[in-house]
Amino acid sequence: MGGYQHIRMYDVNSSNPNPVINYDGLSKNVTCIGFEKTAKWMFTGGEDKTAKIWDLRVRNIQCQRIFQMNDPCTCICLHPNQVEMMVGDQSGAIHLWDLRTDYNEQVVAELDIPIRTVSIDADASYMAACSNTGNCFVWSLLGGRGNDRIRLKPKTKVTAHPRYALKCQFSPDSCFLATASADKSVKIWNTADFSLRRTLSVNSQEWVWDCAFSADSQYLVTASSDGTARLWNIDHGDVKREYVGHQKAIVSLAFYDGSALE
Repeated sequence: MGGYQHIRMYDVNSSNPNPVINYDGLSKNVTCIGFEKTAKWMFTGGEDKTAKIWDLRVRNIQCQRIFQMNDPCTCICLHPNQVEMMVGDQSGAIHLWDLRTDYNEQVVAELDIPIRTVSIDADASYMAACSNTGNCFVWSLLGGRGNDRIRLKPKTKVTAHPRYALKCQFSPDSCFLATASADKSVKIWNTADFSLRRTLSVNSQEWVWDCAFSADSQYLVTASSDGTARLWNIDHGDVKREYVGHQKAIVSLAFYDGSALE
């Protein structure tokens, strides 16, 4: 878990509620965190204008690599090939960082408009990024296999929301893209042509900060400022369940329904 000037790691197989590893050597807020698929390393991004790679194979986690930017990091997405990262920042830039060679380049979605979220579909065919203006930008991904470096080709720009876009997420089957917003809605887009398929909204819903698809891509879970998480049927656009109990805003979630087990 990342927070202000620290990272905490916990053992989920233990009843000990205390962190097993503390790292307090960071200067500002940690804004994003994630793991490589085999858990050999993790990545973090922060307001200190860096993205970092941490080696988890040693007892005391160590910062192995640092990518320096000119602006605070807002989001990171690891490519399915596990060796290239997309790093968004407050200036509107998305940095492509090749971990094999340290090669990097950048694309600018909207100058001086912060990128809030970046997502790559499971097929590694598309990358989407959303900004503070509510726009969603989509690129086709070329390369990225073997030693072939990723190349981006602009695909489309979608005027997704009239207010901040806070999250974008591709479905596991790569057929849909969900965008969540401060306009109190989530929109589902068809990736075949990026046309609008469905808007998910109810009167009691406030800002939607996060969303996650079920493994079969038929349902979506959302987290909202009204303190409620909702399970939506994408085909019908209705709420199947509501999860209550939070007294304040729910700003992030993770959803696992067990369907990926073989």
